Amino acid sequence: MTSAGTDVVAQLRAAGCVFAEDEARLLIAAAAETGAALPALVAQRVTGTPLEHVLGWAEFHGLRVAVSPGVFVPRQRTAFLVDQAVELIRTRTGHPMVVDLCCGSGALGLAAATIVAAEGRTVTLAAADLDPVAVECARRNLTPLGAPVYQGDLFEALPEELRGCIDILLCNTPYVPSAMIAQMPPEAREHEPRTALDGGSDGLDTFRRVATDSSAWLASGGHLLVESSEEQAPLALAILSKHGLAGRVAESGEHYATVVIGTRP
Repeated sequence: MTSAGTDVVAQLRAAGCVFAEDEARLLIAAAAETGAALPALVAQRVTGTPLEHVLGWAEFHGLRVAVSPGVFVPRQRTAFLVDQAVELIRTRTGHPMVVDLCCGSGALGLAAATIVAAEGRTVTLAAADLDPVAVECARRNLTPLGAPVYQGDLFEALPEELRGCIDILLCNTPYVPSAMIAQMPPEAREHEPRTALDGGSDGLDTFRRVATDSSAWLASGGHLLVESSEEQAPLALAILSKHGLAGRVAESGEHYATVVIGTRP
């Protein structure tokens, strides 16, 4: 590494960046690719801006996903939810309808569609989010796939013709209990929208709203996939059952991830 790179590593390490060497290489590459001033990029990072917001992209499931400032950064553990969705897409015939609700950057829908396309199949993809900044970001990622991104509150954002037609509903709802937000890393609580983090008193407020209406929007045998904590999963299953969905839990020790899956009979 050059002397300039060594200096960047030292600044990042002093700021508490655990993977200072890796981040330094990414920041140096970003400056070279975009023509941005390296000191300005480093200054953003050492003052707490998420690396992904500084770079303008996040690596997710092997893809480079555009991530704008103020947009939720896709977590690596959520790749497990995508893997579960892809397995279920493989069981559907034709061109399954996949919807990424609470889509943020659109990373989940993008990854699922890309994996399936590499296997020689296609899906019909749509996405939606309440936040206009997220919607604009998701359109950057999903428009090249021909996927529309709608703005609005959960199912209210979707066109009526999708009612009863969704085969796979990806919905990474916020699930951090309100009282725990203050304990999250500053990168999340200060730079990501609270609406993408705060799940209410027990973390499942948005999940309840999604579960309430999912049966009406899922196709027969369609699946809802939502990430939760391990502790929340039993209650999430009870909520699914209350609204007529057959629930199960998938867990990954590798990803430290828990996914609750509801299926319309």
